[in-house]
Amino acid sequence: MPAGSQSADARTGPRRYAVVGTGARASLYIDALASTYAGTGAVSAWCEPNPIRMDYHDQVLAAAGLPPPARYRPDEFGRLLDDHRPDAVIVTSPDHTRAGYAAQALKAGCDVILEKPVATTPETARQLASAAATAPGTLTVGFNYRYAPRNSALREVIAAGAIGLVTSVHFEWALDTVHGADYFRRWHRDKEASGGLLVHKASHHFDLVNWWIADVPSTVYACGALRFYGDDNARRRGLPARPERSAGAPGLDSDPFALDLAGDSTLRRLYLEAESEDGYFRDRDVFSPGITIEDNMAVLVTYRSGTFLTYSLNAHSPWEGYRVTVNGDAGRAELEVVERGAVASVAAGGIMGRPAVDPMVAGPVLAGPVAARTSASRAVSADDPRPVAQRLLVQRHWEPAREVPIPAADGPHAGGDAPLLESVFGDGGGPDPLGRRAGYADGLASAAIGLAANESIATGCPVEVANLHIIPG
Repeated sequence: MPAGSQSADARTGPRRYAVVGTGARASLYIDALASTYAGTGAVSAWCEPNPIRMDYHDQVLAAAGLPPPARYRPDEFGRLLDDHRPDAVIVTSPDHTRAGYAAQALKAGCDVILEKPVATTPETARQLASAAATAPGTLTVGFNYRYAPRNSALREVIAAGAIGLVTSVHFEWALDTVHGADYFRRWHRDKEASGGLLVHKASHHFDLVNWWIADVPSTVYACGALRFYGDDNARRRGLPARPERSAGAPGLDSDPFALDLAGDSTLRRLYLEAESEDGYFRDRDVFSPGITIEDNMAVLVTYRSGTFLTYSLNAHSPWEGYRVTVNGDAGRAELEVVERGAVASVAAGGIMGRPAVDPMVAGPVLAGPVAARTSASRAVSADDPRPVAQRLLVQRHWEPAREVPIPAADGPHAGGDAPLLESVFGDGGGPDPLGRRAGYADGLASAAIGLAANESIATGCPVEVANLHIIPG
């Protein structure tokens, strides 16, 4: 039993949570503890370098009648653990810092709720693996995509044997020029900070495949390049000179690649007003220098069972969604999701498309306050050839295809956030027939594919995942 949990057993009050990193992603957990789960848990400490961001979340808690948590700087995290003794630590700090915080918290006897990706280098992944394997506390990874009904439905199809033994998977993910572009504005554009999109974004996708087929990756070969964003590509296409950031730039309202921080109250308070404290610009131009991540990626993965995965990720698509094909020796399953059918220029009428009935993300594009404000939304006509939709088909050999119903769901990430939060803050020990609760081994197996892919891109050679010494067992 974690030391923090023992302390919680001795108390009669709610579990005490420390939150490391109070940017936009932390809102998922903070808002839940300020509302639905206020009776079972409470935020009692922040660990964050920027006081303005802590002020923002203090006000969220105050609006719910809750007291402000204690404050600690990142270099005081050890003191937070020693003096404050939280029961659990929620880690939503920048990607390259997460493994260190999580390992330290686990060693101190705390449970950890860790956002993906769990690590950005093989070294930090091994650090986390060592701590998680021996620590008394538990580590939960926030893989909310597992909880989306459409992804769960595909897991059920495969687990039931509807297509037989899985032989191969093809997975294509398309990020459009609003959502995809956003990774090239913020700190994620620096590969040392985020691990690139094959680690930061694709960790979700690789985890889905690992979970769908209940298998572990063996070898990885990848290629990737920056082909659309960045200053070199802007010059190649003859784009005119652009400002280094959106704030204060002329033509902000007419630039489809600009992000209006001042136009969104949450973005303004979390980032624009916080710049004076840390100098971080949330609205860097996507065609400015300094981008070190790829925007076009292709990966080939073989699994221990012999199954293989072909995966592609494009971050400048004109539409947003994904296609998954799972081939088996008895048939085939196909999941196709359109989250937004088109993005038009501001001059042509702005962002096209309606939020999905059960969108992958909140709002028209991104989760919560990170929605990029480029233009106004407008509806798609009834005869739109790419409507917002989702469909799961199963076809066995010598039989016609049949459509598998996908349960309706509301809320961010295609309805995945609410059940994830229930698993984390509610009855986490309840039934989990699909194995949706993800632990440290799941997080490491997902990250291992992205880390191996990065090494493959750098060397031009296939990478044996076992040689990274990341995945337990």
